[in-house]
Amino acid sequence: MVFKRLMKAMGVGGPSVETVLDNPNCRPGGQLEGRIQVLGGDHQVDIEHVALGLVTRVEVESGDNDYDTTQEFHRQRVTGAFRLEPGQRHDLPFRFDVPWETPVTELYGQHLHGMTMGLRTELEVARAVDSSDLDAVTVHPLPAQERLLEALLRLGFRFARADVERGHLYGVRQTLPFYQEIEFSPAPQYARSINQLEVTFIADARQMQVVLEVDKRGGVFTEGRDAFGRFTVEHATADHTDWTAELDTWLRQSLSRRGLFS
Repeated sequence: MVFKRLMKAMGVGGPSVETVLDNPNCRPGGQLEGRIQVLGGDHQVDIEHVALGLVTRVEVESGDNDYDTTQEFHRQRVTGAFRLEPGQRHDLPFRFDVPWETPVTELYGQHLHGMTMGLRTELEVARAVDSSDLDAVTVHPLPAQERLLEALLRLGFRFARADVERGHLYGVRQTLPFYQEIEFSPAPQYARSINQLEVTFIADARQMQVVLEVDKRGGVFTEGRDAFGRFTVEHATADHTDWTAELDTWLRQSLSRRGLFS
């Protein structure tokens, strides 16, 4: 009897959980839909709750040490407490809200190297080991984000990698504890002046804030330095601007001036 109680406490013979997504593709501000299948084990258990959490890999700078960590940044409960009998099956449908600031993981069918995103299912069992499931999720850019990224590609910039960094950007309204940087190698016409270009989007339901960081090359008698740009784009009017021309103008101004551009 003691051995059986120990096995239960270790989760042996306990319930299992599996999440089935109707579609693993989504956009920031959208939803993921599906159902959670909970199957009872070989003994009765009391389930405290079933919850979903969106997780991604985040880079953390801590003094001289940089490291990666998996961070949950949005959570929803699907159900509260219930009793699960041996072998009993529960199907729990859900709609999971994707935050507007969720990092993008794919552009035009190409996975953004460096990005991971998953929907984690947590089944918390009273007085026992929790069960969980993790499903990969693909986050596509918003139409306004696509317009700007497409403009950079038209200018000749090449996607290099993307990452998510813990922290807050100065002067930007930000709700999540991290931000995404999408890095591009310079277009040929800027290659003599730029090492790389980084783009960050911070979106909400009405608009998005765009932050550009240009890593300038140094000269024979000068050091390289960064130049920053920040502007706001409303979702409803993003199609009304020639972003290729606008970004080209901002970039050329940034290279001809000493620092900030807008």
